Amino acid sequence: MAEDGSDARQRVGRTPAEAGRTAAVQRLIDLDGRDELTSAHVRLVAQALGRSERTVWRWLSAAREEGRYGRVSAARFTVTPEVRTLLALWGGNASRVHAELAERARLDPASGPVPSLATLHRAIRRDLTAGERAGLRQGEAARRVHDVFATRPPVHRNAVWEGDHKRVPVEVDVEGELVCPWVTWFIDCATRVVVGVAVTPHTPSRDAVLASLRCAIDRREPYGPAGGLPGAIRVDRGKEFLCRTVTVAMGGFAVAVVDLPPYTPHLKGTVEALNDAAEEMHFVLLPRYLHRQKLTGGKSADPDAPALTFEAFVAGLLDWVNWWNSQHRPAGLDGRTPLGAWMADATPLAEAPPEQLAHFSLESDGRERTITSHGIRWHRRDYIADWMVGRTGTRVFIRHLPHHDDVIEVFTADGTHLGSVYLAEAATAEQVRALRAARTASARRLRADLKAAEKLRRERFKAQTVAGPAERSRAPARGEAAGELEGGARRDRHQLARPGLIPHGPAPEHWVQLVDPKQQDGRSDED
Repeated sequence: MAEDGSDARQRVGRTPAEAGRTAAVQRLIDLDGRDELTSAHVRLVAQALGRSERTVWRWLSAAREEGRYGRVSAARFTVTPEVRTLLALWGGNASRVHAELAERARLDPASGPVPSLATLHRAIRRDLTAGERAGLRQGEAARRVHDVFATRPPVHRNAVWEGDHKRVPVEVDVEGELVCPWVTWFIDCATRVVVGVAVTPHTPSRDAVLASLRCAIDRREPYGPAGGLPGAIRVDRGKEFLCRTVTVAMGGFAVAVVDLPPYTPHLKGTVEALNDAAEEMHFVLLPRYLHRQKLTGGKSADPDAPALTFEAFVAGLLDWVNWWNSQHRPAGLDGRTPLGAWMADATPLAEAPPEQLAHFSLESDGRERTITSHGIRWHRRDYIADWMVGRTGTRVFIRHLPHHDDVIEVFTADGTHLGSVYLAEAATAEQVRALRAARTASARRLRADLKAAEKLRRERFKAQTVAGPAERSRAPARGEAAGELEGGARRDRHQLARPGLIPHGPAPEHWVQLVDPKQQDGRSDED
């Protein structure tokens, strides 16, 4: 099913004379119908198409008598559905398909003649596209290589993110076992900046997605500066991405999770390009890369190469992501880095409030629990923290990151975040010391309050041996006594003041007395 140059030229079509024959003959017939056709017209057509005048007159005669403007189409062999099925059966091997057709004709002579192998090859190249031939030979993935895809129009930053899982083809040492880690990341489609990354040594689940989304949304240290809330997130169909936790988490920020049809990687081409770039530019350099060239027999050139530790692999991947964002200059960004393009975009950002991020990526079973002297009971284990000292009897709710039960978060019924608690049986020495210190500090604080109250009580009143008003036990100082006497005298004068008790006498005659304007006007009228 290979295509050489001669077959390609034969399939492309015709010479200029053959391609323009129909139009030229139609023009000559039109001139003939108006009695304007002359030999000069025929000579011009012959020169233009590279044919003799006799040939052009023969074309004109065929058009007048048979109504035919082109060549006589000879009967030829074409690819039928039966041939397509046989090609799929034999993996695109035309020779085996020809042998199958010959065997069927031998068993059933009425089935018709069998074309030659060369004719079959020409028909396959003529009637099937390159994508169809590749698909019949190697399957759907090979057919897609020959497809044509449209490009989405440019958008602003954070308009759309794309997310995906990728199994890294590198063996990494995790507690003495060689495993291939997975990376879960999100990329901004407009600027190509990677906003969130999470790595797991096993097949990722919703915890990896939530962790990656958390660092993508949060722009505070150690994340950012790129991030914020996107307009939408495109993911392919998968239980990890479309689980209820992720949908609810992003729905709380009014961010739609777009579920793409399965097996359509071209619909999220930005993150797929990131997957390919990471393998070609980073993973291929790491030891124990699985897709490296093989020796005879499929053996690796260095089968005993030491594997990276999981910690070293994660550190190297994060360094590469930082290089991709701040130094690499992908095509389509006008020579800028992804982070530079993101910072240059003036589109306003939508950010999540810090208090709302405290609830993000956490799950809750909805059950109310009580803080006891053993802490909080969850999954038959106790969780404690120093801030819980003195809070026994408090009704709380817990939230946790999926698959991470070493630390959980505690909230009140109204959603107030009280703090984190850790597994009691796995508490470190520092956590135990902090708990003891909190208990000691609480006891010391109460003891100081009680002593202060007793001291205040003893200093305020004297002990009485007979019934009478309470007396202060401490003699006031000179300044305190003067201030108290002055204040008492002021209060007494205010209490004794009675303005209406003694009536005022007549005003002296030498005082200037005011005259009512109404009375004055009345006197002037009388006068």
